[in-house]
Formats: sequence, C-alpha cells, structure tokens
Amino acid sequence: MVLIVEGQHHRMKLTLGALAELEEELDEPSLMALVQRFEQGGFSSRDVLALLSAGMRGGGIAMDPDTLAQAEIEGGPMRAAQAAAELLARAFVVTS
Repeated sequence: MVLIVEGQHHRMKLTLGALAELEEELDEPSLMALVQRFEQGGFSSRDVLALLSAGMRGGGIAMDPDTLAQAEIEGGPMRAAQAAAELLARAFVVTS
C-alpha cells in the first residue's frame, strides 16, 4: 500500500518486528487487542502515527512519528486514519 507524504509516494507494509514494537509502544497485550482497538474506533492520532511510521519503516523509509506528525499527508487526517486501519488489516491477510 502507498501513502503520499509531502508529495512523495511511500510504500508501506508491517513486518512482524514492527507489529511487536507496536504492541509495546501502544501498550496493547496482543495483536488482536490492537486490531480490536481500530475496529471499535477506539484509536488515537498517536496510534495512527505509530502505525504509519511502522509501515513506512517496513517499506524501507525511516520516518519517526514526530516527523510524520508535521508532514503533509495527502488526504489529511482522515486518509491517514484510513491508511493506518488498512495497513493493520493487510497485515493479517493470508495470501497463497
């Protein structure tokens, strides 16, 4: 999946390591708890930034949440939240 930040396309994906870091950073006991947080709409802007930053790292771009918070994301906050939720959902899709 791609997120456009500051006019540049950035490929994102969540690695297993990134998911483990997210559990700790977002203080969730499990991956399923993190998924449920998004499904139930109980996520914060901090959660969105953490997920997008982790996804960008997985895609080969190092951008920390603080830098991302100051960047222009095409589509604004709503697109950022949608991208974070989609990124998390795609991490659990089984492909053959």
